[in-house]
Amino acid sequence: MSLLDHEIELLSPAKTAEIGREAILHGADAVYIGGPAFGARHNASNPLEDIAGLVEFAHRYHARIFVTMNTIMHDAELDLARQQIWQLYEAGVDALIIQDMGLLEMDLPPIQLHASTQCDIRTVEKARFLGDVGFSQLVLARELTVEQIRKIRAEVNTPLEYFVHGALCVAFSGQCYISHADTGRSANRGDCSQACRLPYTLSDGQGRVVAYEKHLLSMKDNDQSANLEALVDAGIRSFKIEGRYKDMGYVKNITGHYRKLIDELLERRPEFVRASSGHTRLMFTPDVDKTFHRGHTDYFAQGRQGDIGAFDSPKYLGVTLGTVIRIATDHFDIVTDASMANGDGLNYMNKRTPVGVQANTVTKLGEDGDGQRWRVFPNEPMSALPGLKPGVQVHRNRDHQWEAALHKKSSERKVAVQLTLSEQADGLRLAIRDEDGVASEAVAAIALQPAQQAAQAEASLRSSLAKLGNTMFEADDVELKLSQPWFVPAAAINGLRRDAIAAHEAARLAAWQRPQRKAAAEPPAAYPETQLSYLANVYNEKARAFYHKHGVQLIDAAYEAHEEPGEVSLMITKHCLRFSFNLCPKQAKGVQGVQGQVRAEPMTLVSGDERYTLRFDCKPCEMHVVGAMKPNILKSPPPSAVPYSPLVFHRQRPRA
Repeated sequence: MSLLDHEIELLSPAKTAEIGREAILHGADAVYIGGPAFGARHNASNPLEDIAGLVEFAHRYHARIFVTMNTIMHDAELDLARQQIWQLYEAGVDALIIQDMGLLEMDLPPIQLHASTQCDIRTVEKARFLGDVGFSQLVLARELTVEQIRKIRAEVNTPLEYFVHGALCVAFSGQCYISHADTGRSANRGDCSQACRLPYTLSDGQGRVVAYEKHLLSMKDNDQSANLEALVDAGIRSFKIEGRYKDMGYVKNITGHYRKLIDELLERRPEFVRASSGHTRLMFTPDVDKTFHRGHTDYFAQGRQGDIGAFDSPKYLGVTLGTVIRIATDHFDIVTDASMANGDGLNYMNKRTPVGVQANTVTKLGEDGDGQRWRVFPNEPMSALPGLKPGVQVHRNRDHQWEAALHKKSSERKVAVQLTLSEQADGLRLAIRDEDGVASEAVAAIALQPAQQAAQAEASLRSSLAKLGNTMFEADDVELKLSQPWFVPAAAINGLRRDAIAAHEAARLAAWQRPQRKAAAEPPAAYPETQLSYLANVYNEKARAFYHKHGVQLIDAAYEAHEEPGEVSLMITKHCLRFSFNLCPKQAKGVQGVQGQVRAEPMTLVSGDERYTLRFDCKPCEMHVVGAMKPNILKSPPPSAVPYSPLVFHRQRPRA
């Protein structure tokens, strides 16, 4: 079973198996989670036994579990990776998300392989190739427009996956080496230092400061809420939420938000169905503004936008709450349209720096034409709140009451069933058939006695059978196929119902068919290029053999192999700082007196002791951040669970 063209999948992240269970209860059709090792979020790993438990929980809803093994691997690590893959397969995992092509050259179980976003899938040719070599699902680059996705779908029959929410890497995924160059911590090895969230100073070709100490490589967060139907029509079938480092509240909230949007879409578009079973009922109102974000952008989905960066701060400011109207020695007053609660987290901007305020207690003073007036007694002394004065705008980044609702049971997910009670020679049989057509039954030896009050006995039986309580099922219909009304003791009918529900849960698990790995095309498909630079992230001999088998003749080693001398592109991004600061020649084209003044290059980006040169490739409209690896990094291998083994590959001329 693979994702079918008429199925729409909501794919949620899970830092832990517990969060994964809640993601499913809040509407996820699939969950992706890190395994014991080799995930691109090295602090989000999980033991095999936890993953096995999550798999069993998910499969009862016919939801899928994907495990991320999307780092590039040393030769010495490949056997450990192979062992882990077999263990994950035996644990029931449905698919692996990978980027290292060396894995395709190994003895693997018939488990589905999904091409990670680190594979940098931006073209029809690459998408077609990855489908031809055996990938069952492709995670497209976040930078693609809806129209580009449509063109890929028209030429590729492999299901397409696309990030719809969460933090954005400024670089094309898999094409960022700044962290490794500066610190030895490789993003492609799961240990990114997040240099993109640091403040930078930008200077133009004449040394003039264009921006001072701004977070120039920090993007707002992805939010495709308004584009879901356009993405469906373009061919996306799996909608992915970013966030394997995120907490339980984030996953509940954002999963619930997209579950509601997708259910509304499915209601309008009956040609599509959800990719798993059941119906989700949320016990709170999702709000994407109330969990961590850096502002919202749909990035490049509808073309290049002018305001995609979170340049002022990479932190979460929260929802605009109100305005300070009075300052006192131990409190301040604000006017707002919202209610407040003790424990709310507030913040405000002091110049360009966010200042956090924990509200110890709050008191409502009253209302007037401007809104509600609240008095806030902060945990901090007022002297510790620089720049707080009347007129300052206050945000709330922790809504205590709203978050308290998320700490409780906040959703339930039910699979509809039909229950049929019939009699047999020595008692009763209860048959169950669910919305997926899965059938089961249980029997109980019960001495049947004619009921003295027929109508009451029948009503009692229906009521007892429909009481499915905290189970994953809800009764859509209860049918009594009895020769006459029987009196059945409550304990007996309740015991039969419990046995039937247990039998049906087992039947659903038995009915689940794990998707099979897609067979590679024969003869082997040709890779779209005949030579590969370090940007292909080839880090082991099996990956090298894979590309040779598919027609590539010249292969450079991955950047992490420490074989790139001098300056190279440490980051390739669709984000363009010339464009952001109106220094793009295309912006100036046709504007009299302006075009000749655009002399931005070479632009320079500086953060602390780090200095990078910016190069602009205007044909594909991309920016390259160019720099060199620190000399001390060359002396120490990247982090690894096993000894480092250098590779010796053919080298091409380094690209900048």
